[in-house]
Amino acid sequence: MRIMIGLLVLVAGYVIGAAAGYALIAAMTSNTHDAPIEAAMTGAFVTGPALAVAAAIVWFVATRSRPSP
Repeated sequence: MRIMIGLLVLVAGYVIGAAAGYALIAAMTSNTHDAPIEAAMTGAFVTGPALAVAAAIVWFVATRSRPSP
């Protein structure tokens, strides 16, 4: 069950990261020719995967089993 929830966290992190990357690049780029493509590619291939991995690592560390004292 922990792995399934971890995969859901991974997917949610990817979606949030891709949307955030798209919005950030769309707002800040000086590219006038293909700004929407630049924003989409950055979201899909940079910020999406980066936030997905970060979210999964944080979730797995936060929910790891600890020995009882």
